[in-house]
Amino acid sequence: MTDQTNAHRGTPFPVIAASIVIVLWGINQAQSVVVCFLVSVFLAFIGRVPVRWMERKHIPSALAVLVVMAAMIFLLLSMGAVVGASLSNFSSALPSYQARLHEMLIAFKSYLAGKGITVTDKVLLGYVNPEAVMNFTGSLFAALSSVLSNMLLILFTITFMLLEASGLPGKLRLVHEYPRSSLPKFTKFVDDIKRYMVIKTLLNLIAGTLITLWLSLLGVDFPVLWGFLAFLLHFVPSVGSIVAAVPAVLLALIQLGGGSALLTAAGYIVIGMTVGNVVEPRIMGHRFGMSPLVVFLSLIFWGNLLGLVGALLCVPLTMTVKLACEASEDARWVAVLLGPEIPPEHKTAGSERRS
Repeated sequence: MTDQTNAHRGTPFPVIAASIVIVLWGINQAQSVVVCFLVSVFLAFIGRVPVRWMERKHIPSALAVLVVMAAMIFLLLSMGAVVGASLSNFSSALPSYQARLHEMLIAFKSYLAGKGITVTDKVLLGYVNPEAVMNFTGSLFAALSSVLSNMLLILFTITFMLLEASGLPGKLRLVHEYPRSSLPKFTKFVDDIKRYMVIKTLLNLIAGTLITLWLSLLGVDFPVLWGFLAFLLHFVPSVGSIVAAVPAVLLALIQLGGGSALLTAAGYIVIGMTVGNVVEPRIMGHRFGMSPLVVFLSLIFWGNLLGLVGALLCVPLTMTVKLACEASEDARWVAVLLGPEIPPEHKTAGSERRS
């Protein structure tokens, strides 16, 4: 064991770096397959919770998996029907919204002219272009549609993952050299990922539902569509909630005027700050937090590697890396760097231990 450890530590850094680059290049080339696998794993982590609960109630594993998969299929089909109808209606109404926005821009140009500020149509319509915002929304849902086109494969993968999950610890005990010392670490790592995924999904669902209700109360068109977009983008802390608010605020401005747009923005801010900065840290704790810089860099990294779905799952993927590094003594420093700023009491405690 000592020889293997020394051999690993003696691996030159350029070789390790080159290996990482080759692996990342392969992942990028197999993007569609990797994305489907990641979506399957994400849904399997969520589905494992009710399956395990039913197993504790002495329900056979196969029956529990069948019930969970039936519920998951029903929810996905229902969500797809509602969101798909809203997206189709929004696409049909987009030209009229565009025309209305152009009228508002021309009126704004006349207002500026009355103040002695001259702005050409080309500059005004070129810089204030709603198509960029709406095209982003369309490209996001198009990427999700491409993933959902492989839903049959994803559902089969989830089913087999759930069926195999209960027997995985036994297999690991047989193949691992030191099961008593390593298996608890692996089990804790998997439980941490599952806890993070489930809690984050539930909090995002609450945020998306509240935004849907708020927009419905204000009378903004297609509240379900914007609530679903908020649910997806809230997986990216801070940045996601801002991006999710832009199309809804723009639509409220076009449809209802400046007052409703301000109320829409205020609703997004209050809900995002309450769920993201108050509720989530209290439920998850400090160790599930991440540095804002790491969140931004992970958004760029996973987005370029796996496309828009990678951008949506950037924080869960980075959190998986962070938790894996926490489980290893040699890589724990990476987890510390990926985490949030250390509170003052932890800094004081660390200084006292060193002294």
